[in-house]
Amino acid sequence: MEAIQIAQALSIRDEGFDELWLQKQIYDNPSALGLGDLEPITRERLQSSGGRIDILLKNPEDDAMYEVEVMLGETDETHIIRTIEYWDNEKRRWPQRQHFAVLVAEYINRRFFNVIHLLSNSIPIIAIQASLLQSNDKKSLFFTTLLDTYEEIDDETSFDDKTYNREYWVSKAKWTLDIVETLLSVTADIFTEPTLHYVKNYIAINVSGNNYLWIHKRSSDKSLLGFRMAQPLQDEVVTLLDGNNISYVRKPKAFRITVDKQMIEKNRDVFRSIAELVKRSWQASVDN
Repeated sequence: MEAIQIAQALSIRDEGFDELWLQKQIYDNPSALGLGDLEPITRERLQSSGGRIDILLKNPEDDAMYEVEVMLGETDETHIIRTIEYWDNEKRRWPQRQHFAVLVAEYINRRFFNVIHLLSNSIPIIAIQASLLQSNDKKSLFFTTLLDTYEEIDDETSFDDKTYNREYWVSKAKWTLDIVETLLSVTADIFTEPTLHYVKNYIAINVSGNNYLWIHKRSSDKSLLGFRMAQPLQDEVVTLLDGNNISYVRKPKAFRITVDKQMIEKNRDVFRSIAELVKRSWQASVDN
């Protein structure tokens, strides 16, 4: 049996590296964060508040943006505040896209981990630990996701007087409406009395008060399909999508797929299988 080496954790700063060095490692290799095949957009982007966002990354599959704040040593409240501030700034700049606040720190102590965990219930904040490890004479940089618990709330609550219905979506994004109506026609017999649930930012296929599948508007006649999936069934989804060469983004508890009407019509059997798995996933959650 091959011998397993015991690695030693090193202080990044004590080894002669600074935050700019860590920024560059992430910017040059964004997939190392473990958040998917992200594309680097820019570094040190000037903000309207006067600060600079360390790194801005984008997921090419769904145009989701990741606002990354990097720090060495123990995290502190100023970095948490900056992470959220820059996330909010970019969200205002690109309101049609999904945004994630990412804090990369060398060490997140218990106090601030609890704060970040509390914030993650309402803000999509991801906490990642950066570790410099040494095994024999070789040094390696390693990233570990400590927290990524945020999920989009399916039942969006609106406090304005607008009515969100089919007519609203005809004027807002007719192609998204066409996509969800096509998806409903493909999967309707699988669910029990499914209905369309219209809110400001998405349309969902709703079953018994639960949003089983939801679709967000994207540009160029594309939309983003999302659905939750229980852990025991996730590998079946992966096998299904990989086997049909359909690109996707896998989250800890959900999947995202960029779709259009023609894609759903062409892959009718695939989306019916997805609907079956979604139904099984919700049934499992009820049984448990």
